[in-house]
Amino acid sequence: MAQDGGAVAERDTSVDGAGGRNEREVAPPGVDITVAHSARVYDWWLGGTDNFAVDRAVGAAFAEAIPDIRTMARENRRFLDRVVDHLVREAGVRQFLDIGSGIPTSPNLHEVAQRTTADARVVYVDNDPIVLAHSRALIRDSGAGATEYIHADLRDPASILADPVLARTLDLGQPVALMLVAMLMLIADEDDPWGTSRELMDALPPGSYVVITHPGQDFDPAAMAKVVGAAGRGGMTLVPRDRAGVERFFADWELVEPGVVPVLAWRPDGPPPADPNAAYYWAGVARKPG
Repeated sequence: MAQDGGAVAERDTSVDGAGGRNEREVAPPGVDITVAHSARVYDWWLGGTDNFAVDRAVGAAFAEAIPDIRTMARENRRFLDRVVDHLVREAGVRQFLDIGSGIPTSPNLHEVAQRTTADARVVYVDNDPIVLAHSRALIRDSGAGATEYIHADLRDPASILADPVLARTLDLGQPVALMLVAMLMLIADEDDPWGTSRELMDALPPGSYVVITHPGQDFDPAAMAKVVGAAGRGGMTLVPRDRAGVERFFADWELVEPGVVPVLAWRPDGPPPADPNAAYYWAGVARKPG
């Protein structure tokens, strides 16, 4: 596993009977491998190897409660591709702030944006040192555009907004798409995810967009209760919310059609899905008026 400074973490790469790695794992600097991290759980669902035993245990428990969880993760990625393409082609967006970007997975957001407009500018934000190492190693500018990474936490929006990387990469006088894809469920109600996201949204100019996906409590409450329990046992906060709770994040912004809908139903590339509720995620896009 890549780390800052080019070092390699000590790992036992032999495969156990469950398809995971055996348990002799040494943490890279700054990584607590006793606590699951959403980026690494997601990496495991997508077939990656940048994860640890605690991440795989949480991911497997999720899969036991929701057998199609890997498909859901892939559909969340496909939504990101669709919405970025829409924002670039139809809304004219050229700047993206992607918070909770995760371990790079091709096509990355900047690749989707820059294949349509080479001058797209993207700033990724995550708080896992493994994401930092991979992002620095894999992200390349297109030439006309720019791609940068900030190591920061969504729960501290002021630090993101004050980071000099943001100021030198994005022009906050021009529209920006704020990407909060599968992120806000990691903040408990008592920590006010609505206020946290609003602080970021308020910093953006009129004509900006916010993109949110969020696991829905109302799709399968029993399954969601199981994954919340599994997340807690792995040291993760996970809070599914119902449609009204997700719609609250968009307050005072103009929802783009079709509004807050199941992620499979947000402007699908092909025919409408047979079961739009199958992925258990709400999705929505809104524009800042003015």
